[in-house]
Amino acid sequence: MSALSRLPVRLLAFNILLVFLPVAGILFLDTYERHLLGAQERTMSQEGRLLAAALEAGGDLDPVQARAILVKLGQRQLARLRVVDDAGAVLADSALLGPRRPAPEPAASPTPALRVPPQQRLLYLIGSLPFRLLRGAGDQPEDERDLIDADTGTLAGAEVRAALEGRYGAATRVLGDADRTVMLHIAIPIRIDGEVAGAVVVSQSTRRIMSTLYAVRLDVFRVFLASLAVAVVLTLIVATTIARPLARLRQRAGEILDRRGRLTGGFEPSRRRDEIGDLERALAELTRRLEAHLRHTESFAADVAHEFRNPLASIRTATEMALEVEDPEERRRFLEMAQRDVARMERLLSEAREISRIDAHLDEEDRGPVAVEALLGGLVESYRLRSGNGRTRFELEAAGERAMVAGSADRLTQVFDNLLANAASFSPPGGTVVVTLRAAAGQAEVVVADDGPGIPEEHRDRIFARFFSWRPEGPAAEHTGLGLAIVRAIVEGYGGRVSWRPRHPNGSEFVVNLPLASHPARSPAPAGAAEPAARAPLPDAHRDTR
Repeated sequence: MSALSRLPVRLLAFNILLVFLPVAGILFLDTYERHLLGAQERTMSQEGRLLAAALEAGGDLDPVQARAILVKLGQRQLARLRVVDDAGAVLADSALLGPRRPAPEPAASPTPALRVPPQQRLLYLIGSLPFRLLRGAGDQPEDERDLIDADTGTLAGAEVRAALEGRYGAATRVLGDADRTVMLHIAIPIRIDGEVAGAVVVSQSTRRIMSTLYAVRLDVFRVFLASLAVAVVLTLIVATTIARPLARLRQRAGEILDRRGRLTGGFEPSRRRDEIGDLERALAELTRRLEAHLRHTESFAADVAHEFRNPLASIRTATEMALEVEDPEERRRFLEMAQRDVARMERLLSEAREISRIDAHLDEEDRGPVAVEALLGGLVESYRLRSGNGRTRFELEAAGERAMVAGSADRLTQVFDNLLANAASFSPPGGTVVVTLRAAAGQAEVVVADDGPGIPEEHRDRIFARFFSWRPEGPAAEHTGLGLAIVRAIVEGYGGRVSWRPRHPNGSEFVVNLPLASHPARSPAPAGAAEPAARAPLPDAHRDTR
């Protein structure tokens, strides 16, 4: 499995993705910076245009008049104002007229003064490194010294040349100080009599704006680092509480079977109250059911092997004796014994295959509404015809019940045919088998009653057990012991239940309850569920007395 597909890695990637939201804030600050610098440039341009208009109104570019106007401004402006002639020589400079008046202090500075500027802090340099690399070195501003011609002392920057040519000029330069302060310069042409007579150069530092932005960027990067640390901690917590339990479940699932495919244990039910605990409990229940199914399958296979052992031993004995005896009659008797045992094995194999098919495929078979009264009427009439004037009478008490159940008519016929055959085999000469049908509370109840000897107390908990067969007259070798087990498998597969109860004064009653077709089938009640005393079900196991 790839390391990138691990749950902790995915969780960490998701958390880090959320952490990068502050990075979007840093990118937004770049846009905000451009807007602020643009607003500063517009303000400087307005100051320059006003000064240029005042000088143009005089009709002549007089240095004395220019200095007088700058003096009247009283150094209230934040920008440095310079007036140059058409050769770039400085005629007036606000920086030479005395110190600038201090600007009014803001009411509350959001960023306290720092000894070390934010942009020079190590944390800021580390955080801004990717952005500086992406921007590259091609957009670096010019040096401030490029503004002044070293030979003539005139202003010869690109913005000044543009203004002297009659155009608006702007440029950004870096001072040579330790902070590498960025200076913004604009130049406005001065026109007198339609000719460019000089220019107004406005210069201002961007330090005030950039210092605040640098501090905000530093704070955002601190938030990013704190968020990243929290994301890592949360990922570790989630990995401990989710990923590790899941890894333990996966490891246990890999160890639950040995090399031969046998269960070596199960999942322990968890005390956790979250989804992981629900999963562990569900897996524990699943393995419990699987283990029970495997035990049942192994027990069934062992029972089948045991049931085959006796007739095979009898066949072997009979055939060996038939080979040894000389008397034809004796040989024939032994061969008939072998034939009876072969027929018994055929019945046993057929019914074992049938109950296995019911267990595995009953839910896949087609189902439809079945009229129970009509089905019972046909079966009872068939047994009457077979009995003729024989020893057993068959009666049906349905009282016109219109009971419809959802299922297969063949499977339901199999259920009640086995019950009728079982009742007939227990009935004494002249006895009566009574079949009663009632429908109430969403259930169809069918009772098959006989007046035979009943079932002894010591055998009642094994009535529906597979391969169990009991007859009052002695061993019942002709019975496979799977008839009632098939009955229970079909009835419970249809969401019903079958039980046995004694009949007074003597006899037995087998009670089948099936949900009516207009009501959804319900699952069989768990072992130990409460029932009325007269019809309490037997323990949840397969029983058979046939």
